Amino acid sequence: MVSIDEIQSIAEEKMQKAVQVTQSDMGTIRTGRANPMLLDRVQVDYFGTPTPVNQMANVSVQGGQTIVIQPYDKSALGDIEKAIAHSELNLPANNDGTVIRINIPPLTEESRKEMVKLVKKMGEEGKIAIRNVRRDAFNDLDRAQKEENLPEDAFKDRQDSLQKLTDKYTTNLEQLVGDKEKEVMAI
Repeated sequence: MVSIDEIQSIAEEKMQKAVQVTQSDMGTIRTGRANPMLLDRVQVDYFGTPTPVNQMANVSVQGGQTIVIQPYDKSALGDIEKAIAHSELNLPANNDGTVIRINIPPLTEESRKEMVKLVKKMGEEGKIAIRNVRRDAFNDLDRAQKEENLPEDAFKDRQDSLQKLTDKYTTNLEQLVGDKEKEVMAI
């Protein structure tokens, strides 16, 4: 049985992870500038195993608008190029036989608005994850109160504490979403 103190610390850890995952996901959104994190979701079929590009190549930014991918194994160039072409990035990859270059074109107003919608959706998914953690922690508190005969005022204090934690991490997420929106809309 998990103690009442552990319930809150476990909930806080899970809420932190929800924020980190959302932040990581937002890093993969195009902003009009080259960012190696754009390729984090691209998986290459490498000898039958889905492998992230950044694990099989050196990914760097050149000139602020170009991502350069230099595979550790030159025979994987075609596979990497194919994976990028089939990804949701919709960016042309130029293979010169040694490296792959991806030029990041400036975003149009319409595509910026689409990216902002995606950022908001990711933020909402993060908030849902935080609320789910809170719900699970409340359920664990209920069980603990019944098993340990916790006084009602101590139980309410724990619930208030969990709600404050939820509010804190929700505010962090809202700040992340706001910052990413500004970054996407900046020309």
